[in-house]
Amino acid sequence: MFEALPPRVSVYEVGPRDGLQNEVATVPLEGKVALIEALVAAGLRRIEAGSFVSPKWIPQLADSDQLLARLPKRPDVIYSSLVPNLKGLERALAAGATEVAVFLSSDETHSQKNIHMTIDESIAVAREVAAGALAKGLSVRGYVSMVWGTPEGRKPTSESVRRIAGALLEMGCYQVSLGDTVGVGTPRQTREILEQLLGVFPAPALAVHLHDTRGTALANALVALELGIETFDSSVGGLGGCPYAPGASGNLATEDLVYMFREMGIETGVDLDKLVAAGELAQKLVGRKLSGRVFQAVIGQRERAHKSEVGIG
Repeated sequence: MFEALPPRVSVYEVGPRDGLQNEVATVPLEGKVALIEALVAAGLRRIEAGSFVSPKWIPQLADSDQLLARLPKRPDVIYSSLVPNLKGLERALAAGATEVAVFLSSDETHSQKNIHMTIDESIAVAREVAAGALAKGLSVRGYVSMVWGTPEGRKPTSESVRRIAGALLEMGCYQVSLGDTVGVGTPRQTREILEQLLGVFPAPALAVHLHDTRGTALANALVALELGIETFDSSVGGLGGCPYAPGASGNLATEDLVYMFREMGIETGVDLDKLVAAGELAQKLVGRKLSGRVFQAVIGQRERAHKSEVGIG
């Protein structure tokens, strides 16, 4: 156990998109810019910044056009935006996007409820978006949701997940992020899913996007690491809830992931202290206590140290 682990992994920060879109509060443009700047300062180099889904459906990210134009341009930083269709791609191109993401569900019922398309119809749309983006020189990343299970307890077949991941790679996605969208996964299930997929696809082509709704995200990430996965999606402070489990935590917190890897001797390129500072900003922007365990532990230590210095308690 823990033998031959990779010396370095890539952390793909999704808080500014997947995190903020699930928040009740709408963070103003200036706040989003400041948060992303803080994440870049912490060492994060792959950041999901915006979404070109219709503002009618995701009003929290209606200013993604303006946001992309405001972000600091650096050759070593990639900003990605979610794009659902060709209209969204047009907006992304006009805003100066260099990477876009397309998304598919691995569950037929969820696909029809969520985007009002069958899986096959959604593959066709994603293929159009990917072709259009690649023709303009953009890179394309793919997402597959509900891989571990659905809110109603359905579990997609391994054949379905393989087919969808294969379609995304075939259309030109450089990587497919596999989502435990409602945080139902367990380590044994994670091993079974990834072993099946890694028998078909190379490890660099796959990433994991784990939610911590039931407290198993880090355990699942560790299994993925052991199997050779080297890209992990996460959200600063655990930003974002789970819309299918009200009151539950959602995304795996970036601080929890970075801390675990650091203490295991695995490099992420992320400065944990600066990451916590970004988390403090995120917490202030959304106006609620964030769920990240390491984040809250560091904040708590600081508060206790301050009280000790001033003789309180």
